[in-house]
Amino acid sequence: MGVATLISLDEYLSTSYRPDCDFLEGEVIERNVGKRKHGYAQAEIAGWFISRKNQFHLQPLTELRLRVTPTRVRIPDLVIAETPIPDEEVFTTAPYLCIEIMSPEDTMAALQDRLDDYLALGVPNIWVVDPWKFRGWQITAQGWTTVPDKILRTADARLAMPLADVLLP
Repeated sequence: MGVATLISLDEYLSTSYRPDCDFLEGEVIERNVGKRKHGYAQAEIAGWFISRKNQFHLQPLTELRLRVTPTRVRIPDLVIAETPIPDEEVFTTAPYLCIEIMSPEDTMAALQDRLDDYLALGVPNIWVVDPWKFRGWQITAQGWTTVPDKILRTADARLAMPLADVLLP
């Protein structure tokens, strides 16, 4: 097992990674991205929100750095922010919704660590989408709730997004 090279938050924030990486206590952590169903779902979910932007006053942002603690930066697949969006390059306040799209390589433990960071920041709505199994979950501090009707909803009932609108059949 190798030893990680630690860097400062400032160095991380001033560096571009392709694809972008999370930052956890000085360590740069690669994310699982780049597969067809993942990319399709990410684009379609962003498009679903863009087409409803004026109706809901929400702006989708893909792969935006979100500083969840002073030493941790996560990059959700999608951040959905209230408009007008905050005037900060790296968000430090909780957005309205974080969406994670699973990749086949994702582990539940790593995904739960990521979701715990969003919950600790105070994100009121968190969705996880599995485009390979055509299913989704709503996440709260109480745990994961499967959406048996295949419609993801926000806690305040403001949004209801059918998975059929955003996933490959």
